[in-house]
Amino acid sequence: MKNVILHPVGMLITGFLLGAFSRWLDVYTTNLGNVFSQLAVWILLGVLISIYSSTKKAAMCSILPFCLGMLAAYYGAAMLTDGVYGKTYMIGWTIFACCSPLLAYFAWLTKERGLFPKVIGAGILLVSVLSSVILFDGFRFYDWIINGLLAYFLFWKKIQRSPSGRPHT
Repeated sequence: MKNVILHPVGMLITGFLLGAFSRWLDVYTTNLGNVFSQLAVWILLGVLISIYSSTKKAAMCSILPFCLGMLAAYYGAAMLTDGVYGKTYMIGWTIFACCSPLLAYFAWLTKERGLFPKVIGAGILLVSVLSSVILFDGFRFYDWIINGLLAYFLFWKKIQRSPSGRPHT
């Protein structure tokens, strides 16, 4: 089942569904809409997709369709419903999506041995925390949860990889 979900087509569908869900949350809720509009939750999801991918290449090939599906659904729904959305946010999220394969490559490396993977993990966590503080006006209760989960998966969750690169959890 994990191979189907982490396949690029599965990631495109998952991204599309999460993008539509995120837009729905923005329209019909306040708090949950805010959570899914911030960068930290998407960093967490991207890290999870990356570290559970079988190889660096698989991580890179899965994350791009995920991000593009999410963006297409979110902004497509916003346009179809004459919803409010900012051009600046659309450009920022598109740049993030285009950079996502490179980011997935580095996120995948965090489960390897050595100092460099730990430095990468610390950088990912720092960007997640700073995005909440700088871009979204402060650290909220749910940011503690999201970044706590991110720290757990980056630093403590063991994912053993076989020589072929496939993770064994």
